Amino acid sequence: MSEAENILDYLNKNREAMVDFLLRMMLAESPSQVPAAQAAPMAVLGEALEELNFRVEVVPGRESGGYLQAAPKEKNPDNENKAQQLLLGHCDTVWPLGTLERMPLVVEDNIVRGPGVFDMKSGLTQMVYALRALREAGIPPAYEPVILVSSDEETGSQESRGRILELAQQVERALILEPALGLEGKLKTARKGVGLFEIVAHGRAAHAGLDPEKGVSAVLAMSYLVQALDALNGPEKGISVNVGIIEGGLRANVIPAECRAVVDVRVLTQEDAQDLEEKIFGLSSPIQGIRLEISGQFNRPPLEPTPRNQALWRTAETVGHELGLSLDQGMAGGGSDGNFTSLHTATLDGLGSVGDGAHAVHEFVFVDKMIERTALLALLLRTP
Repeated sequence: MSEAENILDYLNKNREAMVDFLLRMMLAESPSQVPAAQAAPMAVLGEALEELNFRVEVVPGRESGGYLQAAPKEKNPDNENKAQQLLLGHCDTVWPLGTLERMPLVVEDNIVRGPGVFDMKSGLTQMVYALRALREAGIPPAYEPVILVSSDEETGSQESRGRILELAQQVERALILEPALGLEGKLKTARKGVGLFEIVAHGRAAHAGLDPEKGVSAVLAMSYLVQALDALNGPEKGISVNVGIIEGGLRANVIPAECRAVVDVRVLTQEDAQDLEEKIFGLSSPIQGIRLEISGQFNRPPLEPTPRNQALWRTAETVGHELGLSLDQGMAGGGSDGNFTSLHTATLDGLGSVGDGAHAVHEFVFVDKMIERTALLALLLRTP
């Protein structure tokens, strides 16, 4: 049998074991906002990786559950240049503790449903079984696999970001275990950069009936700013600017002295990110007597289809042909930790499961697609 056939044969024989491992991961509920809850899925992963002869370390966080990092205990003698490849994922979910009581795990035919299955405990399961499949087939990875699994991706990767960026500068490439794009299972070769900004307009309070002329309305000022922000949208360039929250005023009979807006900004290129950031910080009010306080930044840069990223995509496309898969690539509007790694190394995202319902009550994955994607990951790990 070919290497692809060997790997598929192993995975098909271990289909039930793979699903059981996934269920163990899902039963370990791990909302981002509960740091202590991250220990359970990390323990499941750590046990599996140690059995694969990885050296596992859990680095504690200050406000998050920290992150798990792992590397082989024994070096591959064939890897003379000591090159590495990063397998990157996260174990935190958006679902609060107790979600399983109202949204229980369901396994039916070819589908697994439940909180966190698509985003992204199935991707972590695929990582473990891709490494197991390579071991059982006696196929060494082309580059030493190093692993990082964070617990704060859903909340912006504030604590894990530094380590992710550090590793990205040391490895040949980064393979991101986030879910695939759409039911077609597209790999993600582009993601929008994500910025979050807060604008506070300060005016002057006054009685709306007795002294309206003495007041300066922060709410009125914000209405002009919202229109200025809306004008920054550029659908033809993939630019979206959304004022998602507005808060202001105390009572209907008081000229409001303060109004706050929170703005989500998404762009396809770093050039547009810099341009939008300058324009937002350059906003001014047409109403005299208004003072603006503007803060925020792009917390995830765009993942762009750079030449090195496209070269890695073509490698995956070629590997897919070995499995009889016709792969496609696409762009995702949301960000991931791949946005960070792409700054420094070749990055391919969306190598996780095929399904639907990220952050939604119908969250599910296809088991047969998990097997295909696990085989794809395994063959990609062994291909230089």
